[in-house]
Amino acid sequence: MHIICGLGNPGEEYEHTRHNAGFDSVDALAEELRVNYWKNECGALTAKTTYKGEDLLLVKPQGFMNTSGGPLKKVCQAYSATADDVIVIHDELDIDPGTIRVKHGGGLAGHNGLKSIADKLQTKDWTRIRVGIGRPPGRMSVVDWVLGRPKKDRWDDFVQGTHLASEAALFYLESGLEKTQQRFN
Repeated sequence: MHIICGLGNPGEEYEHTRHNAGFDSVDALAEELRVNYWKNECGALTAKTTYKGEDLLLVKPQGFMNTSGGPLKKVCQAYSATADDVIVIHDELDIDPGTIRVKHGGGLAGHNGLKSIADKLQTKDWTRIRVGIGRPPGRMSVVDWVLGRPKKDRWDDFVQGTHLASEAALFYLESGLEKTQQRFN
């Protein structure tokens, strides 16, 4: 079982914000795979499907970003999965909008969702697809930036990043980390 977990905050007020790039990426993946049934389990919305003969579970934790690790850990336990089976898709300030980066393990870059996952899974070693959202302009706070929605002139970049992330997740399942990095990084 492969688990693709998109990070975000639940609720209408957070829909399509930069911080919800993970949710939007998983939604794009669900659309691509024609998944339309979501189940509420383990504190997350989950959807089971298959891709090229492999079992796949799409996950959107329904606690807030900084508690994402709890639901993901429960999902892993329920499906006998380990961190090696997990791909986490999340927003990344240090990457330009419209681009993504794929890596395995590494630092947490001050991202509270990643900190929660590392704490609950007791490791930093899982695959990450980082969706670029860029840095806030001027003196705008990081919190206001990540919880804001991209304006019209930046919306296409945001959508492109989320679609690239969903494409990279499927490519990773087929081709592994190195080839995915070569193609998307």
